[in-house]
Amino acid sequence: MLTPRATSEYGTLRRVAMRYAHDFTRDLDGPDVHPVLARQKTTSTWMRYHAPTVRAQQDALIRLLRGRGTEVILLAAAPGCSAQHYPRDIAFVIDHVLVMGRLNSAHRRPEADALTQLVADAPNTVHLAEGTIEGGDVMLHTGCVLVGLSEETSPDGIKALQAALTSHGIDREVRPIHFSVPGIVHLDDYFNIVAPGTALIHRRVFPPDQLRWFEQHLDLIDISDDEARAIQANVLAIAPGTVVVAAGSDRIAAQLAARGIEVLTIDYSEVTRIPGSLRCTTLPLNRD
Repeated sequence: MLTPRATSEYGTLRRVAMRYAHDFTRDLDGPDVHPVLARQKTTSTWMRYHAPTVRAQQDALIRLLRGRGTEVILLAAAPGCSAQHYPRDIAFVIDHVLVMGRLNSAHRRPEADALTQLVADAPNTVHLAEGTIEGGDVMLHTGCVLVGLSEETSPDGIKALQAALTSHGIDREVRPIHFSVPGIVHLDDYFNIVAPGTALIHRRVFPPDQLRWFEQHLDLIDISDDEARAIQANVLAIAPGTVVVAAGSDRIAAQLAARGIEVLTIDYSEVTRIPGSLRCTTLPLNRD
């Protein structure tokens, strides 16, 4: 029986779900582009990807993870879903509870089907009653859960998550994270807790009061405009002192190394042609 558990963003990664990319089917530039996507295109770069190249880059990450002792579970394909290789959004684990996401985009909802089958017998699986919430907006921090109010996550989703955690005996405050600009895809493209007390941040997208809270609670490594647009904040911690970053993130890698963090590098250049990177392509199920 699969028994998910995770208490932080950086505990040693023992089991993770991934899914290979398939053909890109989404209309990015036609007359019927959804208003949410239109806003997101003002903050992020969107381009069609070459699916075989994305899968090859995913294979490199899978080899790295398995080499470090992580069990990688491959989810079945979700035909027609262009972002299906981003399973982070379909669910997330908080302590002993697996929360199924409530995806905002109707075209992405079939992505959850394979995971639903995988966790059918798992204890403490939660289906939220209302709102929308996606795993790219959810970040575990000491004593709380940070949830970005992006284009994909709603206040009602945050309220539903708080109610669900309380009902399962989890004593964590669900803290909304506000943005100063519209068009944010997910929190983890601009803020990412990567090690105990340490986070990457792109300050420009957060209001002053939110920045003050971050500054009071974390050692912040700043991300530039160019690094944010290249999705370089979307790294993956696989142990308390080990982080996987995308090739080309040299300045970020140096900042992490200066703090005593081991940095592993993967070419994810084709993956990042739509907003997302290493964190998005992985759904942690068990962390020590």
